[in-house]
Amino acid sequence: MKRVLLLFAVMTASITMAQDLPTNPEPGKCYVRCTTPDVYVNETITLTIKPAYKVLKTVPATFKTVTERVETKAASKKLTVIPEKWGTETLTYVSKEGGNTLRISPASFRPSSETVEIKPAYAQWELGAAAPDCASGNPDDCRYWCYKGYPAEFTTIETQVLGTDASVSKTPIGSQNATYTKRVLLEPARVVEEVIPAQYDVITKTVLDKDAYTVEETIPAVTKTITKEVLKEKGGLTTWNEVECSLVEYQALPINWDLGSATLTGEAKRIIDTRLMPVLQQNPGVKLEIASHTDVRGNASSNQDLSERRAKAVADYLITKGINSSLLVANGYGENKVKNRCMEGVSCTEREHAVNRRTEFRLINN
Repeated sequence: MKRVLLLFAVMTASITMAQDLPTNPEPGKCYVRCTTPDVYVNETITLTIKPAYKVLKTVPATFKTVTERVETKAASKKLTVIPEKWGTETLTYVSKEGGNTLRISPASFRPSSETVEIKPAYAQWELGAAAPDCASGNPDDCRYWCYKGYPAEFTTIETQVLGTDASVSKTPIGSQNATYTKRVLLEPARVVEEVIPAQYDVITKTVLDKDAYTVEETIPAVTKTITKEVLKEKGGLTTWNEVECSLVEYQALPINWDLGSATLTGEAKRIIDTRLMPVLQQNPGVKLEIASHTDVRGNASSNQDLSERRAKAVADYLITKGINSSLLVANGYGENKVKNRCMEGVSCTEREHAVNRRTEFRLINN
């Protein structure tokens, strides 16, 4: 948003006003010319950078050993005159039953990406330099405005997509057999019979207790949340607003920063809420500079970095309170703008140094 601050002092002579200035200014008042800005809102979107998938685990088969009483010789009769005749027979039984083994093929992924527009294209009015052949003594009478467009901004997010999912294959395990021998009666005795009881034996075999099986576990998707700006309302209207003249000069923001810290305390946030927020609410569309300074003690580079981080901390807090980032300028001046005699090498009291350790604000032009 473009704006020009004008201070009209009390003057006895009449002044011919430029066509684009306020038509009825009051002496001693300050005015700001505001071009209403494009209004953006933050929109949060969630991207899937790795989809959900399943993992398969195998539980092997279990077996148990059992015993069985089997007949090894059948009951018979013995003949006293003609004895019986015997033969043998081999019988087969399953000594170990078959089962399956399982083989897992894990899921595979392939790289991908997704391009997201994080800031849409926009355009805004910008104030140009004064024309060199301006006939007026006031250079603001000959300045011109340009409507300048800016392209959209994009970012590419690396993602993964599922190539092949996990699968399982079975391989059968054959059963095992064993044999035992049995005597059988081929020819019974004749004439005189004698009963011969049967004979038994105990055999051991391994049988399948529980076959192999799989356990499935689902791994949830991995997502990432990003924030992008979306144009909500198009600006462009120009109006004149009166502002408090003192606000165009630097005003103290009495934050007591912890030594070497750029973190806002609860008290610092309260000061911002009660001192800065009313200024921005009473002057909608006005641009604000936040300036932070240090004293000359310590390293100049470190002081510059510390002042910049402190100014940015105030701006970031205002953004969380709903202030548009385009209306905020955070500047750190380090030890470059001391307000008293306490320059490098000069001995000063702690109170004198404290005058230079300050954070200030003012209303500024675009």
